[in-house]
This record gives sequence, structure tokens and C-alpha cells, in this order.
Amino acid sequence: MCVNYHSPTREQFGTLGAFSELPADWRWPDEVWKDYSAPIVRRGGDGSPSVCLASYGMVPRRQIPPGVKPFDTMNARAESLGERRSFAPAWRRLQLCAVPMTWFYEPCYESGRAVRHAIGMHDDQPFFVAGLWREWTEADGRVESSFTQITINADEHPLMSRMHKPDDEKRSLVVIAPEELDDWLACRDVETARSFLRHYPAQGMRAWAAPQTVKKAPEPSPNLSLF
Repeated sequence: MCVNYHSPTREQFGTLGAFSELPADWRWPDEVWKDYSAPIVRRGGDGSPSVCLASYGMVPRRQIPPGVKPFDTMNARAESLGERRSFAPAWRRLQLCAVPMTWFYEPCYESGRAVRHAIGMHDDQPFFVAGLWREWTEADGRVESSFTQITINADEHPLMSRMHKPDDEKRSLVVIAPEELDDWLACRDVETARSFLRHYPAQGMRAWAAPQTVKKAPEPSPNLSLF
């Protein structure tokens, strides 16, 4: 499942509709990993889409109590959204978000060994994937946000079924088409939200080998709302 993706640059946000005006002091890394801050889109207090910086992983490492074994929450399985303690409250409250990216990474074993592949749109344009978000109160009293990406079974998807080990279940992120973004964020019940959790056509996507580079250190950023 996806644990690393490439976020759009500030300039690329100009292709994402109403989200081209980002605060000048926002900083985020190109390569997003667990606990890194990156932009997400969610509904603001007035009901319109709003952008904020949020930490990748629904339960940030800093929020895991001492003595509890660390665990990952970058991905949320669609089949158990209403059951998993880390995700169920946000799912039931319809705290839906869309995660902008230019591509995400998965391992492909077609060569007999793991080769990291990038997966993006056929036209190389940035896109959104479905996610959930929540808020945390930090030790200093600040309220920060975190997010996870929703995944679905991809055993039958022509492109995504090529990823991961041969005997592993195939999974995929959920690409939200641009024309469906507002409707996804505005869902008023979980059944309507679940209807968006479907595959993006393989012919609209492409994959290419992308060997891993050295990880970048997280860049602390303020968590601000665009509106």
C-alpha cells in the first residue's frame, strides 16, 4: 500500500482549480512520507473547499502513547473504515478530504525483485485521492491536523494489479475525478461516500520505474486554513 507520494509544487497548484492561492509561508517536501506535512483539501466551516497542511498518517507518531508499539495509519482499508478505531470516528463524521499529488509509489515485482514504480495520470497532471482527516491537540495547546488515504482492492485492475508481491492482495488508492471533488467532500452519509470508492480507469493512468532517492527530512510548517 502507498506510504510515499510526490506532492504538487506551489506552481502546480495553479492547475487544481480554486487552490492556486496558498499562503507564502507554507513549506512542504516534494516527497511525502509518514509524519511529513503536506496540503490536503477538505470542507471549510462555510461548506466550501479549504486547504490546510496536515501530517501524513491518521495517528502521528508523536500522538502514540509511551509504551505502545508504533503502528502505521497512512492507509485506511475501505472495507473496514467503520470498524478500525483509528479511522471509524472520522468516517462516521464524514471528515473526508482529498489529497493532491502528482504521483504515488508502489513496488512492482515483475522483474523478480522489488522495483519502486511511480503511478500517475496519463497526461502527467496533478490529481486527488480520497482520504480522511482528523484534528489533534498538541502538548503546547496548538490544534493540528492529520490525514490518511483510503485504499480499495485492486486484484482486477489492469495497472494496479501489477504492483506488490505476486501472492499479496493488490490494493490501490482511490483517485477522485476533478469533476467529482466537490461532491466527494460534500457527502452527507457514509453510503454516499462509499459510492465514490471505486477504481479510476487504467487507460487514464501510467506507471514507470522510479528508484528511491535519499529521504528528505521533514520540514515543519504551520497548519493554516486557506479560507
